[in-house]
Amino acid sequence: MTEPLFEDTRHPTGAPYVADESTTLRTFLDFHRATLLRQVAGLDHEQLNRPVPPSTMTLAGIVKHMAHVEDVWFGVRLAGADQAPPFDTAPWDEDVDWDFSSAKADDPETLRALLREAIARSNELTDAAESLDQIAVGRTRDGQSLSLRWILVHMIEEYARHCGHADLMREAIDGATDL
Repeated sequence: MTEPLFEDTRHPTGAPYVADESTTLRTFLDFHRATLLRQVAGLDHEQLNRPVPPSTMTLAGIVKHMAHVEDVWFGVRLAGADQAPPFDTAPWDEDVDWDFSSAKADDPETLRALLREAIARSNELTDAAESLDQIAVGRTRDGQSLSLRWILVHMIEEYARHCGHADLMREAIDGATDL
């Protein structure tokens, strides 16, 4: 089922109005993934790392954070894998926001590639799942089981929230609003 990310993420989302649950969830998730990648397209290092007060958050940090979120929810939790590089050696005990704070040292294309690669791994793991009812190998922090369905819905929510941040940040950086 893995398909390329949408070329045009302006409405409609590309999600069919009548489809099975898996297709619907995955299409909406891919829409938000593509939206974030488009929101950071064409920006240079300085622009990606420019905070928009009063927040200290940057677009670079959001991209690296979402690559980490993809890795944790699909790789670690769903499949039970170890964290992928560079997250596997990150000093999380020293900086719980390492994904956000370390992004300023990364090249823009490296960041975009990191997210694309994380998405590709997540899609492979989702493709390999038996159904949306598949229970993840890993558990939540409080020991609860979770299904692939829950992970997909959570990822839609996570991307939607950060795409909203990115909309405001991109407009403040260069005035772009038609993304």
